[in-house]
Amino acid sequence: MSTAPAPEPWPTLDYDEIRPTVEHLHHLAQVGGKYTLGEPFAPNWGNALMAVTPRGFATRELHAGDVVFTVAYELLDDRVTVTASSGRVSLPLAPGSVADFYARFVETVEPLGIPPLRTLSQPEIPGAPPLDEDTEQRPYDPDVARRVWSAMASVQAALTAYNAPFRGHRPPAGLWWGGFDLSATRFNGRPVTPPPTHPIFMQNGMTGETVAVGFVFGDERSPAPGFYAYISPPPPGLDDADFGVPEATWLPDAGLIVLPWDAVRSTDDPQATAIRFADAVYAIAVERGGWPDDLVGERHDGWYASRHPMFEPA
Repeated sequence: MSTAPAPEPWPTLDYDEIRPTVEHLHHLAQVGGKYTLGEPFAPNWGNALMAVTPRGFATRELHAGDVVFTVAYELLDDRVTVTASSGRVSLPLAPGSVADFYARFVETVEPLGIPPLRTLSQPEIPGAPPLDEDTEQRPYDPDVARRVWSAMASVQAALTAYNAPFRGHRPPAGLWWGGFDLSATRFNGRPVTPPPTHPIFMQNGMTGETVAVGFVFGDERSPAPGFYAYISPPPPGLDDADFGVPEATWLPDAGLIVLPWDAVRSTDDPQATAIRFADAVYAIAVERGGWPDDLVGERHDGWYASRHPMFEPA
């Protein structure tokens, strides 16, 4: 049993320092994540979201015939644990290749009745080979992994609080294993026809008007951890919009509003700052994008809701 204390919330995240371990985790997350593709499709890929857990991140319950299982990446314990109705097994998170990890994973879960993945391609990671051919040796820093978890947990708490009062369709805030980003999305119910030039998986993720707020650890194109947001389709007038936090910037070429991690974590209340940013983006969707103005209620916890009416009668 691990008793080591968790790292402080809203940790420092230097891209050059965290990048090797983050990239390794991103590739390894494809292994557990691809099992979500065998679950019933939820609009806009709600079935593919992973949950942030008290020790790392994990799939929600999955099914292989009569076997029910989850795949948990326990970053505070440097291991991957598969918990199934047929048993429980673990294998280490450590330096090495994706191909070696996948081979060990398949061997380890086979006695539980869990089959190999149906596809080993990694289409959301540019240039990545199939999992069983990805032999590049990658590092793994346990300290970085712990800070990755801390950042995920901090962001997840903020995104969950932001999304809680929304009355429309909203998948739970969570981790997209394909892009290794956390996101909270809101839909107003109006359909959108995706561009036919996009891959099918992207078309199936762009079928409704959306406001999304999320967090990325950074990549070669944007080597800085931070928050992002977008309104799809984008309303006019974003060049001079107020995004709630002075450091938030609209990037028209990318179609994203971005907010650096350090601009959030350096404030007296980072969670409140992140929520203020998200609320401001949604307010723009209402004011300039024609979104309904009655889909968001007040923020209260369940104890308050157990004693007070939360909705006005129609």
